[in-house]
Amino acid sequence: MPFAQLTDVRIHYDLSGHSNCPVVVLSNSLGTDFSMWDSQMPAFQESFRVLRSDTRGHGKSDVTPGPYSIEQLGRDVLGLLDALHLDRVHFCGLSMGGMIGMWLALNAPSRLQKLVLCNTAAKIGTPETWAPRIDAVRKGGMKSISAAVVERWFTPSFRAKSPQVIATTQRMIESTHPEGYVANCAAVRDFDERERIAAIRTPTLVICGAHDPATTPADARFLADHIAGARLAELNAAHLSNIEDPARFTEEVSSFLLA
Repeated sequence: MPFAQLTDVRIHYDLSGHSNCPVVVLSNSLGTDFSMWDSQMPAFQESFRVLRSDTRGHGKSDVTPGPYSIEQLGRDVLGLLDALHLDRVHFCGLSMGGMIGMWLALNAPSRLQKLVLCNTAAKIGTPETWAPRIDAVRKGGMKSISAAVVERWFTPSFRAKSPQVIATTQRMIESTHPEGYVANCAAVRDFDERERIAAIRTPTLVICGAHDPATTPADARFLADHIAGARLAELNAAHLSNIEDPARFTEEVSSFLLA
């Protein structure tokens, strides 16, 4: 897989699909790499040129000194688009990736055609809820939180019937660099666009998981209610809805982007 050297960070990415197809950028959740989108790739590559990357501090991308901000991560996306000579793209982000999508829609709307905000919120948690997780990772590494994170990401029934998926996901979390994870926790913790979200004019689809304890259906309804013309789709899943309900997720995103 190739790398792009941006101003202060080297970003690991994958660009695949037919060059004459519209480009969709897939942006990952906190604690994952771009393999989290593997279930979507066969279908997406039939209709799109798909750009995936490891967010700064994750996967094979550089771990630069933190804390990070969503603005910083959004500018990484713009830098990657510029490096690959991609002008306007569709953007689909999940959780932290959705926050990056909101930042782009508010600050670089000319680069976006359509926006998909998945299992995300205009604000996630509080400093008081983020502090214990950051402290745990600093003291005990990623293994100290991985089991609890997986429990939030998937419903009990899915965890019971898909042990291999759960094991693979937990390994992905545990392979995340602790300093990169903590730096990105700060980015999510400090993001709050509840007052500005109504300024988004990019055509938007909001996806939520009916059983998501992290970014709830109420959080999704807030986005859909405040972004003009936005449509809401609720899936039978918890937080990583693209993995737990992949067929419905892929269909909802594809039909929206191709309409």
